[in-house]
Amino acid sequence: MDSEIIKRVRKIEIKARGLSRQLFSGEWHSAFKGRGMAFSEVREYQYGDDVRSIDWNVTARLNHPYVKVFEEERELTVMLLVDVSGSNRFGTRRQFKEELVAEVAATLAFSAIQNNDKVGVILFSDHIEKFIPPKKGSSHILRIIRELITFRPVSNGTDISEALQFFSNVIKRRCTAFILSDFYDEGYSDALKIAAGKHDVVAVRIADASEESLPNLGLVKFYDPETGETRWVDTADSAVRSDFASRYAGHVTATEALLTKYGIDSATLYTGQDYVKELKRLFEKRRGR
Repeated sequence: MDSEIIKRVRKIEIKARGLSRQLFSGEWHSAFKGRGMAFSEVREYQYGDDVRSIDWNVTARLNHPYVKVFEEERELTVMLLVDVSGSNRFGTRRQFKEELVAEVAATLAFSAIQNNDKVGVILFSDHIEKFIPPKKGSSHILRIIRELITFRPVSNGTDISEALQFFSNVIKRRCTAFILSDFYDEGYSDALKIAAGKHDVVAVRIADASEESLPNLGLVKFYDPETGETRWVDTADSAVRSDFASRYAGHVTATEALLTKYGIDSATLYTGQDYVKELKRLFEKRRGR
């Protein structure tokens, strides 16, 4: 690995580790629940205990009522489903969307391992580009960061349905899954419904302010990073600008409606802007449940 990549990995590591320690350690613990209740011990029955918790085997053996004590299983498996399609290699506010994704994914990963959780990654375009099985430890997180920085996908397209189906097939036990994407795709409703029914799914929509509206710059040549197509657009035409803004607003509305339909919490993060406040808002919303 060359020195420039090492510097980039180190830079993201320092920032992400600091944010996870200073800002998210408490929020993470309370915002993301464990798999459920796990048996801890038995103790003598006390007045007011639920009779359904009585351990009849121990009670019969010791001739005195004992109850089972359960504790929440805190350990989680956290999966990061990261969109590496062509549209994420775009940005007009000091960074590309893929750079923001790398920072956010690293922060989430460090927050997870501080809670002794496992972290895995699925990198996807219009097919599964790479699967990193969930593991614990800082060295594992550093590997994830390196992949996020250096990985170059084979394809430029987007297929969220394919990613969700793969995720549902390979991760059998309930986990928390973050989808980091601009969600420029359609036809993934059924796969999202299945994944959200089985796992705790959270959507992190990555956006750039320039996607919302076209400035009046006259005749401009546009390039589509997913299809490779180019075409000239007259941005001086108010109807063209209005149609552009309307299409984007429609995309946002449709995406948010779909996430709401399946009870999926979400946050929208913009390139070049501080994402900490929005992530904290997301965490606090989950804590309030």
